[in-house]
Amino acid sequence: MKVDRVIRNKQWLASLHLGPRNSAEQTISPVRSPKVSIPPADSNDGENKDPNRGTAKLPNDIGSTISTAIVTRKSRYSGADGARGDISTLENPVETASKGALPRRIYILGNGNVGKLVAHSLAGIPNRPPITFLLHHQGAVNQWYKGGKSIEIIQHGAAERSSGFDVELTSSHDRDKPSHLQTQSSIHNLVVSVKAPATLEALSTIAHRLGRESTLLFINEGMGIPDELNKKLFTDPETRPGYMVGVSTHGLRTLSSFSSTVYGIGTIALGLLPQQGFGVSEQTSPVLSPSARYLLRTMTRTPSLAAMGLTAIDLYQLQLEKLVGKAIVDTLTAVFNCRNGDLLDNFGVTRVMRLLISEISLVIRSLPELQGIPNLDLRFSPSKLEHLIVSLVKTSASQKSSMLQEVERGIMTEIDYSTGYIVRRGKDLGIRCVMNYMLMQMVKGKQNMESRKIEGILSVDKSEIPSIEK
Repeated sequence: MKVDRVIRNKQWLASLHLGPRNSAEQTISPVRSPKVSIPPADSNDGENKDPNRGTAKLPNDIGSTISTAIVTRKSRYSGADGARGDISTLENPVETASKGALPRRIYILGNGNVGKLVAHSLAGIPNRPPITFLLHHQGAVNQWYKGGKSIEIIQHGAAERSSGFDVELTSSHDRDKPSHLQTQSSIHNLVVSVKAPATLEALSTIAHRLGRESTLLFINEGMGIPDELNKKLFTDPETRPGYMVGVSTHGLRTLSSFSSTVYGIGTIALGLLPQQGFGVSEQTSPVLSPSARYLLRTMTRTPSLAAMGLTAIDLYQLQLEKLVGKAIVDTLTAVFNCRNGDLLDNFGVTRVMRLLISEISLVIRSLPELQGIPNLDLRFSPSKLEHLIVSLVKTSASQKSSMLQEVERGIMTEIDYSTGYIVRRGKDLGIRCVMNYMLMQMVKGKQNMESRKIEGILSVDKSEIPSIEK
């Protein structure tokens, strides 16, 4: 009986029309399901028109196998209709777009390393979505045309180029214009890859193009960005866009404005951020909007990104673990002006590191949104965090931290979104993080000194300047 059932299923699959009628009708599912030809959205079959046309339901015994998503871990969400499901059962974003329900274009704000990797990876998938870079100064646009209007990603010594992208220049002058003179095209799918300190200013230039139907995917370092946006930019919950957060472990290094090298292959963990912030329970999982659904499925069907979906609470803990690395390694290397590996086998540095870790561990284990999480005290114990830091330093011993490079260039660091986040949360909980606060001010002070040196305005004793008078 089992053999007969398998034969019947194979015959049923063979009877499906799997080939596209033309290139315009070709659809590629983000999961490993058969490709089904879908008629244009404006087709009309009169009385015989089927509202479910364009979809094919698989038998229960093989449907679960064929519709397995490429993500390694399934995240459970509440759908727009209130029904619960996992990522592998969400609607195909390509099919949704073909019906005219949702624009397929994905905008990427900034030309950061992760933004370049995402654009290059999306350009290589079947039925690629239209992609537009949003650049905030003319110099970046000039570099784009000078570089041949393409992105270069170097991995294992081999360079790959991708093209076919659009570019828009955003400006603060656009938002100050009368509404009838502003750029009116709405942005539904936005990937934010600018530095954390520049996120508020960058988004403010396109805030009039974002609305409740929009989804913002933050794939940048640091924490606390959505809270800042809610307080200063998207103050009305009724018109506020939805937020998604991505935690990337890909090792990337900038070569030029539109060229990066990959020195470490990692993953990108994705999750939907509830309007009230991280830490919601499974019973109050956020609603997955059409744009969030489309972004999630498009990212997870891109093999080179190795993207996977997580629940909000799991992603929050993953973010905190990465935050600990930046709050310890980046800040100490910036203060000591050393590479990551120089922090090892140094008694004085180890003592400082343990004092910082003890404060961070106490704050994280006291966060109200994490209470009741199994093994919380073990996962974020001082000894566990110290082991995490040592492992991070060993794997990146020869590298300079991003914060050290920012200090050397005299530009604003992300200290307020790493150590600063710990200090702020500790203050809310009545925990004084004096060691982390002191280290944060030391980094800010050193960055200010380097900035003044570069600008040539460092105060100098005039008595030491030789006279040029004859």
